[in-house]
Amino acid sequence: MSIQHPKINLSRRSLFKFGAGAIGTGVLTVGLGSNLLAAEKTPAAPAENDITPDKALQELLDGNERFVKAKRRNPNQSHSRLVEVAKGQKPFASVLGCADSRVPSEIVFDQGLGDLFVCRVAGNIATREEIGSLEFGSLVLGTKVIMVVGHERCGAVGAAIKGAQVPGQIGSLLEAIQPSVESTKGKSGDKLENVCKANILAQVGKLKSSSVLSELIKAEKLKIIGGYYDLDTGRISLVS
Repeated sequence: MSIQHPKINLSRRSLFKFGAGAIGTGVLTVGLGSNLLAAEKTPAAPAENDITPDKALQELLDGNERFVKAKRRNPNQSHSRLVEVAKGQKPFASVLGCADSRVPSEIVFDQGLGDLFVCRVAGNIATREEIGSLEFGSLVLGTKVIMVVGHERCGAVGAAIKGAQVPGQIGSLLEAIQPSVESTKGKSGDKLENVCKANILAQVGKLKSSSVLSELIKAEKLKIIGGYYDLDTGRISLVS
């Protein structure tokens, strides 16, 4: 994502107003959104999305179905599309996915340039930075659905289950997944799959607790859903 908005001029007083009184009232959505949208748009920018969250979700699922059946259309990957979205972006969906190289969002959903706003991190965890990015994607760019995509045999989840001792900052990822390990103790079935799915739902919950995203959900402008990717088939099934 490239954010270059020299025209944005939110004064300290404006920022204070947003922080003190806007959350939970809809003022944040209207005020901050209108300022950033004004900076984002150009006369030649693609039109705003006018599809519903349900339609956006169906677009994702239809694209994945094409991928599974080896009938990909590879849409919006032409040079003309490159030129079009260089002037502005209006992705219809956001994805919070794992950094695993086997789960590239644009491919598994059969989408192209400017269609998806994607955040990827090992374990598909909703960090503050990821949440902020997804707030931007929905509030400013207008994505209508956020799908948290976890996957089969996730290495980060497996390491969290084992309580692996890891160097550097890797431990912060496992720490974020640990609550899902605890919540599935004693549950029947495959331990790794259980925790993977519990972790997906935990991250969905974190996103829904965002004041910005919750306002968009209330206004029926956004849907947040979980998806589980099967490495063997390429199919994404909804998690609830």
